[in-house]
Amino acid sequence: MRNFKVFTAIFAAVYLLSCAKVPITGRHQANLMPESELIGMSDVQYDSFLSSSTVANPVSNDAQTVKRVGQRIQKAVEQYLSNNALSDRVEGFNWAFNLINDPTVNAWCMPGGKVVFYSGILPVCNGEPGIAVVMGHEVAHAIARHGNERMSQAIVAQLGIGILSEAMQTNPSLTKDIFMQSIGIGTSLGMLSFSRKHESEADHMGLIFMAMAGFDPREAPIFWERMSAAGGGQEPPEFLSTHPSHNTRVEDLNKNMDEALKYYKP
Repeated sequence: MRNFKVFTAIFAAVYLLSCAKVPITGRHQANLMPESELIGMSDVQYDSFLSSSTVANPVSNDAQTVKRVGQRIQKAVEQYLSNNALSDRVEGFNWAFNLINDPTVNAWCMPGGKVVFYSGILPVCNGEPGIAVVMGHEVAHAIARHGNERMSQAIVAQLGIGILSEAMQTNPSLTKDIFMQSIGIGTSLGMLSFSRKHESEADHMGLIFMAMAGFDPREAPIFWERMSAAGGGQEPPEFLSTHPSHNTRVEDLNKNMDEALKYYKP
């Protein structure tokens, strides 16, 4: 019992010291991992992924469009963070926007602003506004430090309280698996509700980010309607998915539309 009380006191102290607010939403979060450690891991894993994938020709129209949209959103987000004394959120970021020739309908972003688009999602995007919907969402994951928050939870649950470097020394293979799952590359049923919360928050923030960058946020619900149609209306039950249902996303995006339109300057 005494050890438990000591453990609880330590955990509470660490939790309070690591508490922060997510930009835009204001949600309180606890990130126990040094963000610089996760960015370092991202750099290694991102380069490894690119080396084993078919990267689209960087001068191709599609690759250029993905990069151009990404950089517009990057600049808008960095300006917003700077104006609100939140530039520490992108400290150490080394942004990258790459297109992979792969039919998978997907995209993701690692800590530090490392973005990958799969060519399979481009037909659903149907041009720059649709790409901006996806890009804003993925960038939001990095700005909100969802990977850190999810990894903090998993590290504490599986390895106990400790810094990431210690966790890697204790069990580097497990730590890598947790890292990949925490940034959305992989699945873990035990973290589904946690992931859905982050997906919904990224939708909200991404809607604002694309509007800040001059993309019409009203394109976001339309994109998700196309995504639903592309899947033939079939998707797993929401409680078995790491993402909210398409209908839930459309409803939530419309609820946040008035807020997003305040930032939209064509």
